[in-house]
Amino acid sequence: MSRIAPVEPPYSQEVQAVFDRIMPAGVPPLRLFTTLARSARVYRKFNAGSLLDRGTLTLRQRELVIDRTCALNRCAYEWGVHIAFFAERVGLTPAEIEALAAPAINENDWTAEEAVLLEMCDALHAASRIPKDCWDRLTTHFGDEQILELIALAGFYRTVAYFANGLEIEPEAFGAPLPGQTSRA
Repeated sequence: MSRIAPVEPPYSQEVQAVFDRIMPAGVPPLRLFTTLARSARVYRKFNAGSLLDRGTLTLRQRELVIDRTCALNRCAYEWGVHIAFFAERVGLTPAEIEALAAPAINENDWTAEEAVLLEMCDALHAASRIPKDCWDRLTTHFGDEQILELIALAGFYRTVAYFANGLEIEPEAFGAPLPGQTSRA
């Protein structure tokens, strides 16, 4: 059970409008969203920084950053949602899914572009910095706008991990398990 109970329907007009915009038709809002909706201000700010829209990155690039960030932060909740919704859609193999959750990334398992994305996630997670050699490789594959979005994604999903882990939000029933985790919570 989450430390803060999610809001229950009927939702306020403002909250329902956000749910309608971000959730596929017929899919109930995620527990993360209904829990954060306990505070209209926090939920508004959360959605304003979420980068849920189509940006300058491919869906696969986005998912690699999101999944690696969730794995590094041991965020089973958000990992489960993203693997369930997006892994197949972006062509992640079972081996790649396992590799994303491994303690260290083997860059030989990924394209050069993908390896540097994952290295960036690891560097930001470990020290909140991007070392020069990683930065130089990033700039060979991505432009300034894309790099800003990559950093924002990693930071945003670390925030998501703080919410999900700190509030002990119960995993969604459809969520995929985080490799190496003994329970789904």
